Amino acid sequence: MAADGRDARKATVDPKLLELLACPLTKGPLTWDAERSELVSRVAKLAYPVRDGIPIMLPSEARTISAEDALPPPPPRLSGPS
Repeated sequence: MAADGRDARKATVDPKLLELLACPLTKGPLTWDAERSELVSRVAKLAYPVRDGIPIMLPSEARTISAEDALPPPPPRLSGPS
């Protein structure tokens, strides 16, 4: 166990649950950030924590994300002939 009492394993979210969940403020889609165990609303620029496998969908519990974090990741670059 981690020092804060939580299991050190990364939390996961059931893909079917992710399809059903929406941002409580914008009603828009959420994306899963496995590294931080958060559900991210890019439109609202909020990241909702997932604790013990349970999404905490309260705006007061959400972390504000920066504009760079809110942008979708760039597509992979294709390398052409050198």
